[in-house]
Amino acid sequence: MRFRDPLGCSLQVPWLEAAQDVPFEDSPAVRPFPVRHGRRVAPGWWWSSTTGRLVAYGSGVMRTELMLLDRDPAVVALACRPVELVWREDGKAVGHAPQLMARLQDGSGLLLGCAGRSGPSARLAERARVVAGAAEAAGWSYRLAGPPDPVLVANVRWLAGYRHPRYAAGPRMPALLEAFGSPRPAVEAVCELGDPIAVWPAVFHALWSGVLRVRLDEPLHERVVVSVARQEAEAA
Repeated sequence: MRFRDPLGCSLQVPWLEAAQDVPFEDSPAVRPFPVRHGRRVAPGWWWSSTTGRLVAYGSGVMRTELMLLDRDPAVVALACRPVELVWREDGKAVGHAPQLMARLQDGSGLLLGCAGRSGPSARLAERARVVAGAAEAAGWSYRLAGPPDPVLVANVRWLAGYRHPRYAAGPRMPALLEAFGSPRPAVEAVCELGDPIAVWPAVFHALWSGVLRVRLDEPLHERVVVSVARQEAEAA
């Protein structure tokens, strides 16, 4: 496999060795992202609430998957295309760099490929099969992500606008947990807690961070039913 160290130097080492020893979450992208004329989304940066750092992305599909990973409680670090796996097929060297990598709480890693709206090509599907086998051999996992549910994406995108810690409830947290101690329409609790302009951002941040719980497969609205997440209720 190939990767770049934090100083940008390109290195090539055996995959199984690197998977155990190399902190890929600190590595820059192994290859830059091209800017394609006519595309609606150009390469950019996502501010990760998981790490407090910027993570690069190369397309709108990658940005969406990065956003979903950033909210996953099992993820502790994120990187964009930090590793390229290399193998030989029919005497020729073949390389593939999954678009995203996540470090998980158990110390293992997740490699994620983005198939896009039209689904994976035959070549991508075959390369994904090889990468999945390599990930499994190292105790990692691999996923080839297809188009996510548009309602889920719209809801998480809205909540992501309030992911920064500046929106956290702070001193209001005990009152927030008490107000949603039993499932109820969001607007009822918000009006009880004070000025809605100040309270709604705290509610959205709590929904993003998982302190509060709501169904994300249905459109969000002011009367959506919200409750305290189970682990928060037990801690209280």
